[in-house]
Amino acid sequence: MIKVLKYTEYLYLVVAIISLYKIATLWGIAPQETYIFIFFAAVSLGMFFFRRNYRKKFEQRKNDNQKE
Repeated sequence: MIKVLKYTEYLYLVVAIISLYKIATLWGIAPQETYIFIFFAAVSLGMFFFRRNYRKKFEQRKNDNQKE
C-alpha cells in the first residue's frame, strides 16, 4: 500500500514538470494557453506535497502501531 502511495506522489511531480515545460514553450506563442498549465503545475505541486505529507503520517502511524 505504501509503495502505491509513493508512486502516485511522484506521478504528480511528473505532471508538474511537464506543465512547467509547456509553460516555458508556450509563453511567447500562446499566452492564453499557459494559464491552464500554470494551474496544472500549481495543483500538481500542491498535491505532491500533500500526498507526501499524508504518506509520511501514514508510515509513522503504522510504525507506532507495530511498536505497541
